[in-house]
Amino acid sequence: MSLKIAYLGIDLLQCALCTALEENCQVLKVFTCRTDNVTEFNTGILETAGRHGIPVGLEPVTEADLTWLAERGCQLLLCGGYYHRLPLTDAFPMVNIHPAPLPRFRGAWPMPVMLLRGERRGGVVLHKMEETFDTGDLLLEESFPLAPDATLADYMAQVERLLPDMVRLLLRQLPVLLASARAQGEGTFWPCPTRVDWTITPEMPAARADAILRAFYGYECIYRTEERSFELIGGRVFQRPGPGTSFPVDGGWICAPRVRELTDDG
Repeated sequence: MSLKIAYLGIDLLQCALCTALEENCQVLKVFTCRTDNVTEFNTGILETAGRHGIPVGLEPVTEADLTWLAERGCQLLLCGGYYHRLPLTDAFPMVNIHPAPLPRFRGAWPMPVMLLRGERRGGVVLHKMEETFDTGDLLLEESFPLAPDATLADYMAQVERLLPDMVRLLLRQLPVLLASARAQGEGTFWPCPTRVDWTITPEMPAARADAILRAFYGYECIYRTEERSFELIGGRVFQRPGPGTSFPVDGGWICAPRVRELTDDG
């Protein structure tokens, strides 16, 4: 008999939803978020749900949504990247996918923090959901090495490599894993990075500028001079200026495939 589940998330961890469908789960509903579809996307999730005839919710999940799921026999809620705080229920297990080691790197966006700190191992964890973020008992965890020049895209590629097998194990051995879940203990919560963290100036050393570009690779970074500001996506630092517009830093030049001048510094 197929497992009845609900899935929450955007395209970032969509492989988890695809794995659940491959495992013949009956997905009662997909809840996703309104995204900019520039740096974060929901188009893949929406296409997958539409292709399989799965209802979709775009508004934040409510207690009424959880009651609706329980009435239809939901056996698991799986969350893979969701912007909104969830109400909790005891009617079925609620499991979150956290793409960073726990309990050391709690928080909504810990991966850039790890890359800026020069961490040499990343991780992905499946854990029970609790009232406080990222503190629930651990069900499954995997780790992977990080190269010194790893980007956020490299990091997430490693997560996507490991996650399908983890989700398969969760779905096939859910009762056993829930019964053997392990408490996290004390940990560290990292606030979400802010604009200051992804802003680069001409005086910044090239190595530091490149670390910022790698940590937020695929997302907007800001290059700011006294007179002008630019939004850069996909940039890296090179020893020499490249074709098109290049942005100087101390010891190198930033080249980015996507550049937009900010007329109001934001």
